[in-house]
Amino acid sequence: MDHTLVRPEEGNQDVGRSAAPKSAPHDHLAGSGWAVQTSFRSREAGENRLNWSVLFRNFALNQRSLQVQIRQMIVAAIEERRLAANARMPSSRELALSLGVARNTVVLAYRQLVDEGLLESRERSGYFVADLDFDDPSHATHAEMRARSPLGPDWSSRFGLTPSTQRNIVKKIDWLRYPFPFLYGQFDPSLFPTNDWRESARGALSVLEIQNWARDLIDGDDPELIDQLRVHVLPRAGIFAPPEEIIVTVGAQQALFMLAQLFLRKETRIGIENPGYADARNIFGMISDRVVPLAIDADGLVASHEVAACEYIYVTPAHQCPTTVNMPLRRRERLLELARQNDVVIIEDGYESELSAESHGTPALRSLDGDGRVVYIGSFSKILAPGLRLGYVVAPEPVARELRALRRLMLRHPPSNNQRAAALFLGLGHYKSHLRRVTHALKERSVLVEAALERHLPRWRRLRGVGASSYWLEGPPTLDCVALAREAEKRGVLIEPGDVFFMGDAPPRNFLRLGFASIARERIGAGIAALGQAAQALGH
Repeated sequence: MDHTLVRPEEGNQDVGRSAAPKSAPHDHLAGSGWAVQTSFRSREAGENRLNWSVLFRNFALNQRSLQVQIRQMIVAAIEERRLAANARMPSSRELALSLGVARNTVVLAYRQLVDEGLLESRERSGYFVADLDFDDPSHATHAEMRARSPLGPDWSSRFGLTPSTQRNIVKKIDWLRYPFPFLYGQFDPSLFPTNDWRESARGALSVLEIQNWARDLIDGDDPELIDQLRVHVLPRAGIFAPPEEIIVTVGAQQALFMLAQLFLRKETRIGIENPGYADARNIFGMISDRVVPLAIDADGLVASHEVAACEYIYVTPAHQCPTTVNMPLRRRERLLELARQNDVVIIEDGYESELSAESHGTPALRSLDGDGRVVYIGSFSKILAPGLRLGYVVAPEPVARELRALRRLMLRHPPSNNQRAAALFLGLGHYKSHLRRVTHALKERSVLVEAALERHLPRWRRLRGVGASSYWLEGPPTLDCVALAREAEKRGVLIEPGDVFFMGDAPPRNFLRLGFASIARERIGAGIAALGQAAQALGH
């Protein structure tokens, strides 16, 4: 094919038969005064010249299926009206040559688009864009949209609350491109059980399985997933509960939000560990004006008078967030006794409880609860991947019943196909074997992190509960970990400043959380060395 430089004004502006207009939203050369135009040598394609290099500018041989990419780009161009009705497509041979793919790949893509009604195959003429009806206003281009009046609503005055102003845990979306991502709770591609999950997902897509999960469950859950949770997951925390006490959620986050909606009022006193999970603090704070800090020590939450004065408390006993310490059995029993004496309801977040098996585990508060005052939250985010968004709540039946009714108003139920895939993953034994691999990998990495911290940051205080996938680090009192995070990022190191975990307007700034599940083991030493260099650059 030939590449020619033409000024946009020299070409016919009919979209689909010439260079894309200068204002085309995806023309990365727009504004430069030039557009790269590719003309195919064949007579057919030469009749209708199109800026194919712009259309396929994101095509890559190392991403998803080549055929899928071709289809997606053509569909996008049609939907955005950069390809006009009846525009001639290049022949399969020419497009394959220009993209460096097999001709069959293009043929299959074209045929699929014909089946979808987006392209037409005309005998002896080739493929053309179908004549679609664009009268629907949803197909209007940006240029056709009416300019909005500056007299629109003052939205800021209408908000009942502004969650964007809260202090939140922030992580970079493109963290995978950094060589040393010491981030907690992120997905490590090397640890994900790809083949096992693929088998489970394929199993959920059989005709019989689709008939099981495609129906509307209204306020119910996949009964097979509930059964598998009862057999393979909850017993590891010592929890044995009937199906009516278990509800599936879109991650632990939704569980917290629903419990806050269900339990809290403006004057409700709810206690949270300090330092503690920032998202839980923010969720509770959107409803209650009486979110109070509760002290922690080396054994986790202190069973104090402040706890006794609360109506509800939120606690992370398996691995305290963010210090990772494991609450010993005696402290758990004391906390439950204090709750009984003062009628306190406990919201127990069992995140990473599965990983505590490294220390043979400690029974969950829920498993020790004799009078039904503990609501237990769990999820698959930390063990599998946060993107799965699958969590669960174990609660006394009256609470679970109201949670189901509340969830129905929000989203009815989490996607049933995902629930069935997770059920198969558990039932086929993949979960337990994956848990063994993850536990072993984290134990190996923790040894490397420990040695590197001792070498490069020897004066820093560090905590890591047995089985935890992160360290809680305390630097010199004058250290500003927000500034350290900026300095470390220059060296390719991502860390999480710890100030966000503390309540109050002036939190300490010399703490940070160092996750190590998201970084390859061979990069740990170099990454912590770079972190040490960043600290030295700040005088620490």
